Amino acid sequence: MTVVIESLDREGRGIARVEGKAIFIECCLPGETVSYASYRRKPSYEQAIATAIHAPSAERELPRCPHFGVCGGCSMQHLEARAQVAAKQRVLEDNLWHIGKLRPETLLPPVYGLAWEYRQRARLSVRLVPKKGGVLVGFHEKKSSFIADMRGCEILPRRISELLLPLRTLIAGLSNPARLPQIELAAGEAVTVLVLRILDPLSPADEDALRSFAARHGIQFWLQTKGPETAAPFFPTDAPPLYYSLPEFGVQIHFRPTDFTQVNHAVNRILVRRALALLDPRPGERIADLFCGLGNFSLPIASRGAAVLGVEGNAELVRRAETNARENGLAARARFQVANLFEVPGSVELGGFDKLLIDPPRDGAVEVVKALGDGGPRRIVYVSCDPATLARDAEVLVHVKGYRLSAAGVINMFPHTSHVESMALFES
Repeated sequence: MTVVIESLDREGRGIARVEGKAIFIECCLPGETVSYASYRRKPSYEQAIATAIHAPSAERELPRCPHFGVCGGCSMQHLEARAQVAAKQRVLEDNLWHIGKLRPETLLPPVYGLAWEYRQRARLSVRLVPKKGGVLVGFHEKKSSFIADMRGCEILPRRISELLLPLRTLIAGLSNPARLPQIELAAGEAVTVLVLRILDPLSPADEDALRSFAARHGIQFWLQTKGPETAAPFFPTDAPPLYYSLPEFGVQIHFRPTDFTQVNHAVNRILVRRALALLDPRPGERIADLFCGLGNFSLPIASRGAAVLGVEGNAELVRRAETNARENGLAARARFQVANLFEVPGSVELGGFDKLLIDPPRDGAVEVVKALGDGGPRRIVYVSCDPATLARDAEVLVHVKGYRLSAAGVINMFPHTSHVESMALFES
């Protein structure tokens, strides 16, 4: 069947309609005429793949990666980079309107960054697959538990992409390669760490092979035997610490390779800059930073002279945020608290703050916004990694709590994926 693609959904799939039924077709763009074959049929929708594109969009590009379409790491390499951002802006606006019944007073200019080799964090799967010649290292295939047979990756830093094949050889030569299911990448400004998830102890020969590989390729191996807290340096033990910097604020954030940090350090700098421009912290103000993590926003806020309380549910992250505050000379203005922000009442007092920054995970911060009472902050900056939960929480802030949605826009933290990072400003 031949159809015309009307729009993109939030996963980057083309949407067409046949007799009122929505057809979601992978790797298609608005305005294109395509033939398709469905692989899942439901009463109200179908999921499909394109079998032919008869009239390509002017915004269609040849994917740079030879694994595109098989690897699940990217979903939008066929769309020109700026058009990707425009599509994400529409996703944000659609969610705000359809879920929150809101339109921002101002649309913020989208934030762009490097389109390639930007990913400083990644979790790579490892699997012994004799039918494919041995060990595979990479991302999962689309909608599959299989590992893509990757020779390189265009969104990883080149030095890491070039390690994919040598890592396959290294792991295949270990005494039990089937017991090493995952490698976690964490790149800092002075060192690149690869955390090996090992389910069995390494033999002395295995350890020698890892030391030789690390020395030859200029990386540091950590080993993780169980949960993230068990990750520890293996070789070299005297490598520089992991950190990223926010030069505009004179701040360095140290982290462990299993800690949450933004995957795109360059865009994170712009993200922090924009958040603080909207928040406008002043000396003497009291500001709360909720879901503060390692202090990515807390410490820049403190550097502007405001007193900041960072609140985070993970006690280990709070301890590291406190250490970061001390090492950056900001401990006098930045303090931190452990609290469950998904069950706010009684866990943290939200009154008495002049301003508020919220940076929650995908679940959003609905309990936080519901808990805001009279005398709450006059300005709220909300950083979101899910436009649907942002729209839900925005509805509460505007229609229940009386704030205005002054501005909103997208940050392209993950080029070539459908992930939508966004930021919104609410004012009383």
